[in-house]
Amino acid sequence: MDTRGFEFDTELEQAPISRAKLPDCCAVVIFGATGDLSKRKLVPALYNLALDGALPRRFAVLGVSRTVLPADGFRAELRASTERFSRTRPLDDKVWEAFARRIETCPGSLDDLASFERVRETLEKVDRDHGTCGNRLYYFATPPKHFAQTLGNLRDAGLLADPRAAERWTRVIIEKPFGRDLASARELNRIATDILDESQIYRIDHYLGKETVQNILVFRFGNAIFEQMWNRRSVDHVQITAAEEIGIERRGKFYDETGVMRDFVQNHLLQVLALCAMEQPVSFRADDIRDEKAKVLRSLRPIAESDVVSHVVRGQYQGYRSEDGVSPDSITPTFVAMKAFVDNWRWQGVPFYIRAGKSLHKRITEVSFHFHPVPFCLFGRDEVCQLLQPNVLTLRIQPDEGIFLRFNTKVPGDDLSVSAVRMDFNYARAFERPAQDAYERLLLDCMRGDATLFSRKDSVELAWSFVDPILETWERSASDIAGPLAVYEPGSQGPVEADRFIGVDGRRWDPIR
Repeated sequence: MDTRGFEFDTELEQAPISRAKLPDCCAVVIFGATGDLSKRKLVPALYNLALDGALPRRFAVLGVSRTVLPADGFRAELRASTERFSRTRPLDDKVWEAFARRIETCPGSLDDLASFERVRETLEKVDRDHGTCGNRLYYFATPPKHFAQTLGNLRDAGLLADPRAAERWTRVIIEKPFGRDLASARELNRIATDILDESQIYRIDHYLGKETVQNILVFRFGNAIFEQMWNRRSVDHVQITAAEEIGIERRGKFYDETGVMRDFVQNHLLQVLALCAMEQPVSFRADDIRDEKAKVLRSLRPIAESDVVSHVVRGQYQGYRSEDGVSPDSITPTFVAMKAFVDNWRWQGVPFYIRAGKSLHKRITEVSFHFHPVPFCLFGRDEVCQLLQPNVLTLRIQPDEGIFLRFNTKVPGDDLSVSAVRMDFNYARAFERPAQDAYERLLLDCMRGDATLFSRKDSVELAWSFVDPILETWERSASDIAGPLAVYEPGSQGPVEADRFIGVDGRRWDPIR
């Protein structure tokens, strides 16, 4: 195994600090079972959990949709899609057959209470046939406009357990986007918490299920040498980048109503920022971690309308307006670069530069901590001192998941030559077991009742509170206040305006490569 200079203590690696709780027996009910999310992500994730032996022994899946086929036909459809989208291929026939026998269907409409009564009857049969104990995990793989009505029909059909009941539980996974702005997020939270207890609501963000995102906490709080430099005294600035090679594909209508700020920044990247900037929690319990994340989001310095033009750059890739479903005069951004500040003792004055976009040079998500340059150059010669690049610690979230540290060293030889080198830790090379897909981890955590990696009500609203003024400025103000909509070439590093934006501060973006 190529570890690139790293040695791993296998005894420590084989002795877990804490063992994951076994998932409870349950039925997973997927509303919108015939949609892309179900076929591309959810069912392949459940199959891989079955392959790993991670699912509870008493388990079932119930697919609910207006157009769902009877069970045998639906199982055949799912086999074809799982063969295409599973992270492990080819499928293990024996595992698939055992898993498929636990898939049932119930045709029904989300706006029809009688459909939910049929769901209740079907679940009673599922309990008898598969021993699922009356525990229900409802997954809303549907457009957000259906969330409120689906919740109401679940309640009216008697499909929600009392959160205080010890004998059975109900948990609901709600997909993003959770609202379109602060007002709609608050209203959706109000509806959800009127019907459910907060402990029953699991707002999913698949970025938080990625192994490298979870490792941020262990890396920070399990290594004293890094935690000591994780503050304004050592860090000059932080860059958070989420770049995608693809454009909007066939989601023109959805994307034109959403844009990059709602699609990426409000949920994924602000959550990653919170994990990177949070204080050490008092324990690794879900609410202790989420309390610290909420403190970071509450500490974000608001960007006033008058500051939007100097703190935010928006862009759109050339050809976006020709995409199917996109308005020919659309001003929806597909790229954003922005500067945020966390106003607390640890991070005061340290800029967090956030960059996200579609149709860029490469697919990559990473967080880079750029440290202060050396305060005094010992070598005397200007040309040598100019070669001393500041240290950079990069947490690569996807692809090529890993951690990289850049530092300066002398080039071998009689002459004094300095070069920056990179110490490289790569997950795929370091560990012999493959990382779980994000949906695998999050589905399993929900079955366990572990909400650590799910967004809480206050965090969702705090994130919207930060981005809402920017969105409102873009939508109602002239370009001299909101800033122009920059155009960039597909496959590039983004608009040149983003380079000028960070260059004003004497810094430059890490290349997307």
